[in-house]
Amino acid sequence: MSHWQTLPFVLFLLLAALGRPVLADDLLMARAPHPFPEAMLDLQTAIAEHGYHVSHVQRVDVGLGRSGFKTDKYRIVFFGKADEVRELLQRHPALAPYLPLKITLFAEADDTLLTTFDPTMLTRLAPQDADFILRLKRWKNDLRSIFHEMREGD
Repeated sequence: MSHWQTLPFVLFLLLAALGRPVLADDLLMARAPHPFPEAMLDLQTAIAEHGYHVSHVQRVDVGLGRSGFKTDKYRIVFFGKADEVRELLQRHPALAPYLPLKITLFAEADDTLLTTFDPTMLTRLAPQDADFILRLKRWKNDLRSIFHEMREGD
C-alpha cells in the first residue's frame, strides 16, 4: 500500500482521536505573495523571531513525485521550544502526534500557501490544565503573527 493510499486512513484516525471533524475554523492558513524558496527562508526567520527553533524540514515532494504528482515545492516545517515540548509531553503524552508544531508550505503559481492546525483544538486533551491552555493560546497568537508576516511579504 502506498503512502497516499494510507493517507485517508491516517486522517480518519487523527480525526477520530480528536473526537470531531476538522473544520475550516480548526485550520490557520495564509497565502504568501512570494515564490517558494523565498517563503521558506522568510518562514524560518519568522519562526526564529518568535522565539522558536526549527527542528526539521521534511520534503514531501519525493513521495508526491512517486505518486505521479509534479511538484518539487512542498515541505513541512517542524518547530518549537525543545524544553517546552519535552515538559508538555511528560505531562500529557497524548500530545505526541501534535508536537513539535508544524507548518505545511506548498507552491501555487507565484505564491506559497501555508497551513497548520489551530493549537487551541488540543485543549480537549487536558481541559483542566490552565497553564497548558494558556500555552496553546500563546502558540495560536504566535502562529497568527507569523502568518500575518508571511501574508504581508516583509
